[in-house]
Amino acid sequence: MNRSSLSEFVILGLSDRPEMQPLLFAVFLCVYLVAVLGNGLIVAAISLSAALHTSMYVLLLTLALVDVVCTSSIVPKMLETTLGPRKTISYGGCMAQLFFVTWSLGAEMVLFTAMAFDRYVAICFPLRYAAVMNRRMCSALLATVLLITVANAWVHMGLVLRLSFCGPDAIDHFFCEIPALLALSFGPVRANEVVVFVADVALVKGDFLLTCLSYGFIVASILSIRSAKGKRKAFSTCSSHLCGVSFYYSPVIYTYIRPASSYSFDRDKVMATLYTLVMPTLNPIVYSLRNREIQAGIRKVFSSLKLRRQ
Repeated sequence: MNRSSLSEFVILGLSDRPEMQPLLFAVFLCVYLVAVLGNGLIVAAISLSAALHTSMYVLLLTLALVDVVCTSSIVPKMLETTLGPRKTISYGGCMAQLFFVTWSLGAEMVLFTAMAFDRYVAICFPLRYAAVMNRRMCSALLATVLLITVANAWVHMGLVLRLSFCGPDAIDHFFCEIPALLALSFGPVRANEVVVFVADVALVKGDFLLTCLSYGFIVASILSIRSAKGKRKAFSTCSSHLCGVSFYYSPVIYTYIRPASSYSFDRDKVMATLYTLVMPTLNPIVYSLRNREIQAGIRKVFSSLKLRRQ
């Protein structure tokens, strides 16, 4: 049950130096626009190209949509509190932001695992790929992602809703994140920390281990390929995914798998920008830079726009 007497929180943001606010506003406005436009291009390219209607690209399309949800849950309010007259967020708005951010972060991790499984089947069992990764399997993977991540987000938000917020109202962060809210709670948060720790270990480390296991089998399969050309082609199909996984998991594990007493919010805010803002911006670049099919789909999008203007 919600026992909070606060109707709103103050968002302190990334910096309390007034001279830094216009620069931060400009930087994160640009980051947001690049993230939305880049991921929007991925969604449009895959949606418009029939050749990309396969499980690998459907999972990539879903990842792009999740990235848009993640950045849109944070950046508009962040920009408002950076330069706007009001530096506050309502209690209900904070809980909604917490839910969508937690959901999108969890969805990204589970999607990485699903994408690793897809690449495992494609490289280790190429002749059976079409039969295994059919429309039914792809739908099952997406349903699993949705069920796991919605349940995870509800658990986190439910635990925070049980806390009392009666004293300090300043969130030392640029959005409503669990560690920052636990630091404001009036009363013990040990039970919350334990449940959050268990849930995050199961989700974060569980997905990370499953992803590593899939790529262990993939690397072993690639090394067994005799031709150098075949090895290069196999590595090129999963190298972008490996880069995304490596950049994403490190700051997430650092932030969540530890007790609240060890938080250092100045450092944690910088780490949070990596998995909430930087990665959603880089994902379209990482996944399209060496992918000719995606590049062809993007060209098709621009060709369609050009024809409509004419």
